[in-house]
Amino acid sequence: MRHVPVLTREVLEILQPGRGGLFIDATAGNGGHSRAILENSPADLRLIAIDRNPATLGVAAEHLEPFQNRVRLLQGDFRDLAALLPGQTPGTVEAILYDLGLSSFLLDQPDLGLSFQRDDPLDMRFDPGAGFPAYQLLAETPEPELADLFYQLGEIRESRRLAARIKSARPPVQTTGQLAAIARSVIRRRGRIDPATRVFQALRIAVNDELDALRETLPQAEKLLAPGGRLAVISYHSLEDRIVKNFLRESRELERLTRKPIQPSEAERRENPASRSAKLRGARKLPEAVFLTGK
Repeated sequence: MRHVPVLTREVLEILQPGRGGLFIDATAGNGGHSRAILENSPADLRLIAIDRNPATLGVAAEHLEPFQNRVRLLQGDFRDLAALLPGQTPGTVEAILYDLGLSSFLLDQPDLGLSFQRDDPLDMRFDPGAGFPAYQLLAETPEPELADLFYQLGEIRESRRLAARIKSARPPVQTTGQLAAIARSVIRRRGRIDPATRVFQALRIAVNDELDALRETLPQAEKLLAPGGRLAVISYHSLEDRIVKNFLRESRELERLTRKPIQPSEAERRENPASRSAKLRGARKLPEAVFLTGK
């Protein structure tokens, strides 16, 4: 599956790579946005590309090979953004990008169990060496808490029946095929979206602790940005977007560049259906922020 970066033109308009300097792609994925930044920037722009999945970084390295002398690839969780850049002085990064979507490369990896199109082991960890796999979470989470997880992260009305079916399944749910079959038997289809879609999304968010990671990384990005520096965040879930919106609204150091989120055009949605739920928000570090923080 060919990966098409979402809202590329709009991201470039917010980040303005023509300014040069140090850029961070905190969610490198297949390297699509990173390559677009490098292709539209002067030779003095340097880019650090970060991703939790080591195999994904290998794909990004191939896509960014023409710019290898300007790129540094780092494996890690963006919740540890400052720790991943121990020598980086606060207030010296020109732009930071987060694309919180799931890359096509990860969906195609059978050992990760992120797709319900096949019957694979139900792991879902972006970093296979960290945390606990999804099947273990399902086995060890009490039924009421599991129901809350699906209701809060997936907005699934049938969350209690879903949790009950998962907990009573024999053999215990350990594969994507088992979970998808249960989801389709419990959740009433609404429109063309497969009932398993939100179940897998909610479980993936929980396994990778994605919402807390987002809450933790945004203040670090704010501190790293130089006065006038740019921040762009693409989210795909209402809870993600709410976290970003509230952070930007409450920040004393960032000026919102998008009062309302930018969404893909009808043409982009037709060409790339995976973009349909994307929302882009942007902000600029206030010049006077250097005085507010005492840096």
